[in-house]
Amino acid sequence: MAILNVTPDSFSDGGQYFSADKVRLDEILRVAEEYLKQGASILDVGGESTRPGAQAVSEQEELDRVMPVVEALVGRLGALVSVDTSRPNVMLESAAKGASLINDVRALQLEGALTATAKTGLPVCLMHMQGQPQTMQAKPEYEDVFTDVCDFLKQRIEAANLAGIPNNKILVDPGFGFGKALEHNLALLRQLPDLAALGFPVLVGLSRKSMLSQILNKPIDQRLAGSLALALVAAQSGANIIRVHDVAATLDVLKVLAAVNN
Repeated sequence: MAILNVTPDSFSDGGQYFSADKVRLDEILRVAEEYLKQGASILDVGGESTRPGAQAVSEQEELDRVMPVVEALVGRLGALVSVDTSRPNVMLESAAKGASLINDVRALQLEGALTATAKTGLPVCLMHMQGQPQTMQAKPEYEDVFTDVCDFLKQRIEAANLAGIPNNKILVDPGFGFGKALEHNLALLRQLPDLAALGFPVLVGLSRKSMLSQILNKPIDQRLAGSLALALVAAQSGANIIRVHDVAATLDVLKVLAAVNN
C-alpha cells in the first residue's frame, strides 16, 4: 500500500502535492503511476493529517482535497484506491468515485461512520488509536498494550457486524505510533502473530515513523533502512498489507522474503 497524502502537514510528505494551498493533481498522478509501476497494489489517499499534534480540517476541505484525486486515480490509472478517512460523507463520496477500501484510524467511531461504511459495501480497515491526534502522544498508558488493543478491535468488529458489515469485509490495524510510546510499539510488533491469529487481514503502517528516531536517532529522510527492517519483521509476523512511502525498496525486501519462504 503506497501512501499518497494530499495534505499540507503530514509528518513525512506533507505539502508535497500542494501549491498555493491547492492540490497539484498532475504531480499526484505522476507519482501514483510510478508507485504502480514499482509494484504497489493499493494507493492510500488521505486528506487530513493524523500525525501527532495535527489539527482537524473541515469536512468540505477534506472532500475538496480527496475527491478529485480518487476520481483521477481510478478513472485514469485504474488503480485500487484506499481512502484514509473517518468522515461518513467522505466515505460515501469516495465509494461513489470508485474507491475500493476505507481506511479509518478511528475505527468507525464517528457518528454515522458505521452506517455509511455498511452502505458502501466496501471493505474497511479498523485501526486502534488511543486518544486523538492532537494529544495522543502526550503520555500514552496501557495496562497491557496488546490486550487493550485486541479488546478494542474486537469491540469495533462487533459494532461493525451489528451495523451490517460482515467479517469478510474487515481488516485490522494495531495503530503503530497512534497513542503509543516506543515500548508499546515494540510490544505490539512482537505480538503481531497473535493479532494475525484473530483471523482478520492485518494492515500495518510503520514507514518512517518516530519510533525509528528513538531507535536510530535519525531524521525522517534517513529512516529508509529502519523502515525496511520494520516492514520485514511485520511481514514475517503475519501482516498482509504494508503501508509505505518507499514502494520499490520495500517490495525488494518482500520479494526476498517470499523467495526464502517458497
